[in-house]
Amino acid sequence: MIDFHCHLDLYPNPHEVAARCAAQRAYVLSVTTTPKAWHGTVALAEGRERIKTALGLHPQIAHERHQELALFEGLLPEAKYVGEIGLDGSLEFRQHAAVQRKCFNQILKASAQAGGRILTIHSRGAADEVMDALADQPDAGIAVLHWFSGTKTQLRRAIDMGCWFSVGPAMTRGRKGTELLSAMPLERVLTETDGPFVQRSGTPIQPGDVADAILACSNTWKMEPADAAFCIRENFRRLVS
Repeated sequence: MIDFHCHLDLYPNPHEVAARCAAQRAYVLSVTTTPKAWHGTVALAEGRERIKTALGLHPQIAHERHQELALFEGLLPEAKYVGEIGLDGSLEFRQHAAVQRKCFNQILKASAQAGGRILTIHSRGAADEVMDALADQPDAGIAVLHWFSGTKTQLRRAIDMGCWFSVGPAMTRGRKGTELLSAMPLERVLTETDGPFVQRSGTPIQPGDVADAILACSNTWKMEPADAAFCIRENFRRLVS
């Protein structure tokens, strides 16, 4: 099980959830929303080699946490993964576009100066702006667009730029999400949950619970679920190697 985008620290009982992940041998990328959460989130992964932690500054709180950019840069040498970062152009957060861009651009620049990182990126309502920023910092690393919801034209641009994609059960429930999945290169697709923000029957989805996403991939790729899961694992191995 590959869960390439999960907010492990935001579950009500994160230590129990982390222990369950380890017992199930799920590969989980535990993303953070603020640099101040880094040390506490890293602690959840101690002794659990299949849980990795990403250093992030979420665009939805960039206007509240932009003062932590210096802390982000100080912590970056400790992090192989960066996320959740990006831009959010939805109506609720559009008013903070300028500070979002400042944070995102500075993070990409710092990542490039550090030799590049694997980046898990939020792009809701701002896919073109995200790709413009990535084009300006081509050495920032490998971009994995989390829960991509742009247009097919934007998707083609992202593919041409070499972006990867992480898809989850919530994304693949709808027609648009499955149509986007069908246009993504099979060899650049990973699974995610985005838990605990995604729920099933009123309960937060658990880290590593990607069975529905794998089934959507198998239907799209015209193969058995076990074969789709194998492809995703192989993609993950190539990405992190």
